Amino acid sequence: MSQARLRVSCLLLVTLATLIHLVGGSVAWQAVGIGALLLYLITLKGQLTRMAKGLLLAAGALTLLALWRSPSPGLLLFEASGRFAFFATFVVALSLLRLPAYRSRLVRRCGQSMLLQPPSRRYPILSLGSALFGIILNIGVLNLFAGMIEKSNTLSAAQGRAWVQTARQRRMMLALLRGFSLAPLISPMGIGVAVVLSSLPQVTWLQLAPYILGAAGLIFMAGWAVDFLTGPHPPAHKTRIAAPSLRPLAHFSVLLLAIVALVFSIAWILQLRLPIAALLGAPTGALIWLAWQRRRLGYGGVPAAVTTMHRQLPWLLLPCANEIVVLGAAGYLGHLCVGLVDTQQLAPLLVVLNPWGAFNAVLAMLMVVGLAQVGINPIVTVTLLVGLLPTLGIEGLSPALIGASLMVGWALALMSSPMTASMLILSRFTGVPALQIGYRWNGRFLLASIPLLAAWFAWSPF
Repeated sequence: MSQARLRVSCLLLVTLATLIHLVGGSVAWQAVGIGALLLYLITLKGQLTRMAKGLLLAAGALTLLALWRSPSPGLLLFEASGRFAFFATFVVALSLLRLPAYRSRLVRRCGQSMLLQPPSRRYPILSLGSALFGIILNIGVLNLFAGMIEKSNTLSAAQGRAWVQTARQRRMMLALLRGFSLAPLISPMGIGVAVVLSSLPQVTWLQLAPYILGAAGLIFMAGWAVDFLTGPHPPAHKTRIAAPSLRPLAHFSVLLLAIVALVFSIAWILQLRLPIAALLGAPTGALIWLAWQRRRLGYGGVPAAVTTMHRQLPWLLLPCANEIVVLGAAGYLGHLCVGLVDTQQLAPLLVVLNPWGAFNAVLAMLMVVGLAQVGINPIVTVTLLVGLLPTLGIEGLSPALIGASLMVGWALALMSSPMTASMLILSRFTGVPALQIGYRWNGRFLLASIPLLAAWFAWSPF
């Protein structure tokens, strides 16, 4: 067996064993998943980025501390390893949706339809569209749409005006970035929801929804207003070209709603929490979508879909190694930190924070954004804070408010930090430094949106 196939086999065993454990409660299967995860990590030698290696080193150091300080280190490390396996399973399950999406004619038609809209409608449509596609494609939407933008934004399309071409590039790329960053907020299947709900078992998505959807609306409106006010607004073509139909985007929205409905149905029928239902619903939805694309090949397209998925698994899952390690190690570190911290020692901190009440949610949001600017991935910050803040018992700071504020901070970090993968991808396509995209292009938007979001969390009606 090749090393590539060994990695994929280990990931599939991690996924299968973790799902059996989460649905049936079998500790033995959880142990199998953790064992397969360790083997997978061993095979990644020399394949990881600096950030992923740093997180693994931090996980190793904290493991030694747990062996020294924890009264029951075996149980704590086993539970933390289970968190690592859960997030690895989450990445694998959501990645399967990319396979039918990348092969879909509907996706390509949607992209062209959004990009060819008139300037007055281009920002909201491109921003909303990239948010919807980000739910399924994750960061792949940036590569897909950024490539389309660069191909369509030619000098001839700008009637020979280089300044118009540059302005269109900036406005469309920012719409793409901000829309993509909203995907973790609006998606019940997003990684932000999984991190928060898995750390706060007393919170449901319906409790989070008013906070995060309201914040997403504020971010969208602030971005649209800043785009309109900062322009520019070149004269329209003398010969007006009819805008393409948005029907493909409507069809894709129906498809997306069907997948989300499938996840909620699984959660309701099997009485599962939403993140666990997403782990079952995403692969099921991917297989149904792939079978529909191959329905003319007989038997409803199911055999052809299974064959295609089996053949494409290495291409689909091997590039996810760094994503799996970063997310999984962050979950592992967060669980260990919560297990090692003595809440009684946090009493002095509670005295300082308690008078601030709900405004602590704003401070938590700003902490996620601020630490992202110096290279600390939002996944790490959110995982740690969502585990520690509820233990303080701050008056007026509900667990749902904590989770929502951290998710919004995560979204803002994706839009601003020059060290995130999303910003680096746009920098590669545009040739513009990530610092310029994050601070000069996006600076006015951040100055407008952060006060709005601070007011939203400090004086939220919910």
